[in-house]
Amino acid sequence: MDQNTRHLMEHLPYLRRYARALTGTSVQGDALVTRTLEWFLESPTGGAAMDLSRGSLYRHLNQLQDSAGPKERAPATPHPVEAALHSLDEMDRRLYLLVNLEDLPVADAASVLGIPPEEAVERLNHARESVRASLAAVILIVEDDAIIAFDLAETVRGMGHTVCGNAATMDEALTLAAKHTPTLALMDIRLAEGDNGIEVARELRRQRFLPVIFVTAFPNELSKRGLEHLGPVIPKPFNREQIEQAITRAVFTPHPEEVAIAGKPH
Repeated sequence: MDQNTRHLMEHLPYLRRYARALTGTSVQGDALVTRTLEWFLESPTGGAAMDLSRGSLYRHLNQLQDSAGPKERAPATPHPVEAALHSLDEMDRRLYLLVNLEDLPVADAASVLGIPPEEAVERLNHARESVRASLAAVILIVEDDAIIAFDLAETVRGMGHTVCGNAATMDEALTLAAKHTPTLALMDIRLAEGDNGIEVARELRRQRFLPVIFVTAFPNELSKRGLEHLGPVIPKPFNREQIEQAITRAVFTPHPEEVAIAGKPH
């Protein structure tokens, strides 16, 4: 294996990662990389005169993707991160991938995309803010203990998400859910006025799918009733890391109904 071939092979894992993110699928991404290898192997000089730096190879992948002609902007995937990225302008999306996924300095990423570094900085800041906003969850807290509710709200806000309100009863929870259409609920089981968070979760599921994380001093209540499918349980007393991890899993997991929609033929 000559030096140029060895150099190219060293870049392959990075090229595959970027190509898959660029196209939205592993199949199309690997096809782009295969075409890049063919381009190298078919070179009259055996690649000797080629610029095989990572930046140059990323640029070549972009050119191959553009030469493939018009295509659907977003893949048929419900994953929140990919959905957020595909909502960006295509130039901004590629810049975001090159810097955040491929760890290129902004100036190098700008060179790959053929834009001035100053414009790249501005575009990257805009892209990061857009992605951050797209991934921010609106969270409903259903908890009748004011101190615990405050602690949960501070944790949620510290993660960059929004608290749409705190409810102590079933009626308050359903009213807030109808008004704000949250993307997630943190739910106690024993609520004020004798209400039960399990029933609140079941009603919210009946009205529309809403992921629920139960935060309760009665962690066995769901399993006793065979209702573990309603959501994960964090027992009290809890720590903030447990709450943060559970929220992150819930926010970045595609919802069942979205998976079903994505799987239907268009």
